[in-house]
Amino acid sequence: MALQVVVHIHNEDPFVAEMEHLPDPKDNFVAISRPRRRDGKSLSFITDGMTSMLYPWSRIAFIEVIGGERDGNAEGVVSFFREDSRAR
Repeated sequence: MALQVVVHIHNEDPFVAEMEHLPDPKDNFVAISRPRRRDGKSLSFITDGMTSMLYPWSRIAFIEVIGGERDGNAEGVVSFFREDSRAR
């Protein structure tokens, strides 16, 4: 099952991609596939026909995981809520 992620690159716009698994902290690079802009259009710096790429950690600010491996098991997650005084 591929994870959908948003990759935030230093001084560039973030883009959406897929990863087979979360990277190990010891890795020097991140393996991603199907990179695209957040609106679904292709990236200008990607060659046509490219299937996957390796991105060095030194260029990545952070990675957002959309959904995730534990998506169905959210027992320990406490969500934010707001008590609406008008509902009483």
